Amino acid sequence: MKQVLQNLRTGATEITEVPCPACGRGHLLVRANVSLISAGTERMLVNFGQASWFGKARAQPEKVRQVIDKIRTDGLMATLDSVLRKLDHPLPLGYSSVGTVIEVGEGVTGFSIGDRVVSNGSHADIVSVPRNLCCRIPDRVSDEEAAFTVIGAIALQGIRLVAPTLGEVVVVIGLGLIGLMAVQLLQAQGCRVLGIDYDAARVRLASGYGVETINLSAGEDSITGAQAFSRGRGVDAVIITASTKSSEPVHQAATMCRKRGRIVLVGATGLELTRADFYEKELSFQVSCSYGPGRYDPSYEELGVDYPVGFVRWTEQRNFEAVVDMLADRRLDVRPLISHRFPIADADAAYHLVTSDAPSLGILLSYARLDAAEPRVRDRTIPLEPEHDGRSAAPQGAATGVTLGFVGSGNYATGVLIPAFKTAGGRLRVVASNHGVSGAHAGRKFGIESTTTDVNVVFADPAVDAVVITTRHDSHAQLVQSALLAGKHVFVEKPLALSSEELDAIQAIHAVRPDRLLMVGFNRRFAPLIRQMRTLLGTVLEPKCFVITVNAGSVPATHWTQDRSAGGGRIVGEACHFIDLLRFLANSPIEGLHATAMRPAAGLAIVDDKASITLNFADGSMGTILYLANGHRSFPKERIEVFAAGRVLQLDNFRRLSGFGWPGFRRASALRQNKGQRECAAAFVNAVARNGPAPIPIEELLEVSRAAVGAAAAVR
Repeated sequence: MKQVLQNLRTGATEITEVPCPACGRGHLLVRANVSLISAGTERMLVNFGQASWFGKARAQPEKVRQVIDKIRTDGLMATLDSVLRKLDHPLPLGYSSVGTVIEVGEGVTGFSIGDRVVSNGSHADIVSVPRNLCCRIPDRVSDEEAAFTVIGAIALQGIRLVAPTLGEVVVVIGLGLIGLMAVQLLQAQGCRVLGIDYDAARVRLASGYGVETINLSAGEDSITGAQAFSRGRGVDAVIITASTKSSEPVHQAATMCRKRGRIVLVGATGLELTRADFYEKELSFQVSCSYGPGRYDPSYEELGVDYPVGFVRWTEQRNFEAVVDMLADRRLDVRPLISHRFPIADADAAYHLVTSDAPSLGILLSYARLDAAEPRVRDRTIPLEPEHDGRSAAPQGAATGVTLGFVGSGNYATGVLIPAFKTAGGRLRVVASNHGVSGAHAGRKFGIESTTTDVNVVFADPAVDAVVITTRHDSHAQLVQSALLAGKHVFVEKPLALSSEELDAIQAIHAVRPDRLLMVGFNRRFAPLIRQMRTLLGTVLEPKCFVITVNAGSVPATHWTQDRSAGGGRIVGEACHFIDLLRFLANSPIEGLHATAMRPAAGLAIVDDKASITLNFADGSMGTILYLANGHRSFPKERIEVFAAGRVLQLDNFRRLSGFGWPGFRRASALRQNKGQRECAAAFVNAVARNGPAPIPIEELLEVSRAAVGAAAAVR
């Protein structure tokens, strides 16, 4: 199927062939009929992609500060790699799509196959959307009209925040799509409305809806006009739907408001506020967030947990429903807003129009009507041709005869693991992803032969020798079991599992297939400087003391990695790396474990990302991991110190190893940070190719994984 993607690195808009997305739990699969280009948001994304490096930096100064801090800690090359990886991922464009339901996911109620729905789906032939981000369309509303629903919900949410009452005077600054829908919705609520814009054509459209207008391009004065329109009292409220870097719309809004007036920013403007503007009148100012309560809440959007209607009357979905009801009653008329229509195959021409100076407003993309009611299984897997822009020409390495299938193609997979396995000499057979976009991008970039949204294709492929799993943590245990049962060797990115029960199940299945290698991506033990530390420590016969300080950085409590059911928490999900590292350096079994977490301040969410973990080893050694999320990002992320036999080793951020009192050794440095990812992948591929022993014994993997689960339980 076709999908419109934006390359943030080059600015190119691409119509790309990707596999049909999977229909996950709580989702609907919808065959698109028409979608609407949001000129403001999508023009901004395209312009950002087309900007120079300097232009991108100016647009995101806070990101520049983060980059500078990362250069100081990780080095220039590692930072450059990280930045390029983020910009290299294609971004699906669009968030207002109309189509027909062709598949209903598990747990979804209220929708059936054949329903006509509007959603925040992207510009694609088929989209997978959460049940709370779509609504059914009344028969009286055409597909083209319904395509304006999501944009209308953005306008409606701004109006709800203004809370106008019958007869109030409300000004709308900016008469683009959102503004022109806002003036109609305000009129339907019984308000007197004044629309302001520089574009004469848009001013005429607003006048056609019966709205009083001010045409700034004709020299009309907005402040004087607003005073006259409000009968000299000042307007009750202003909704700003304009898009400009200037702070002038906010200043003008404050000037034209009455005492205790309300201002809501729906668009994107400068926010250099003048205290006097707001102080003397006691004005209220608020920024509206997209299409309503639930936006950016993963529980609502992804898990489908609705807000109780008695407490949150208007959610995203209920705002969608309100807009389509207004369309059905003709109190909202969007037909005059349609300026252009393009088939999806000509989307590049549509985006050229969006970014040009040519006049446009509502630009619709149409999609071919597919014959089949449901996507065919073969549509979920497509062959790929590699890119030929030079970026896909990473060295292949010596052929090993090992054929690999990948499950998951997120940032870490495409930025680190897939290139590492390619360099190790594996044949890259197939990559699976839920939505198809990231898998298709990774496949073309690295020369993977095909991509799929059906994970069973990877397990069932007789050509695949080994499966590399890089999905979300809560899926690891089940995918590992499925791969082993399918007779595949398995490399799974940490963690191996989230619970003791899952570890027991994996151990039982591996006992049935002991000939299949199982490896966890504990890459740090393969880092060259860590290997050198292990060699030096091999000459010390007495117990050792290890201290690992991890400046992990803060992650919001709402992030999926902090969710115990999805990510397992950061101890299981990331600190397991350092438990394994201590096990490797001590070269002795873990005999005891103690862990404690810092208690949060009153009122803060309880998370396990500020903890001390102490391990005792069979040879008398001990190690402490200080896993801390409350440090500053300019401080190095990882420091490893070893005290033994009157000597000290110190490794700073995998860049510099220093010895104190160590005979014959003082210092070793790496040209660039190396945490052992390539060496880890190569060890696995070579072990499979030679039918050799596992690079990390299964007993050690289970020992470390159980210790991580135990540490997480202890700190809780």
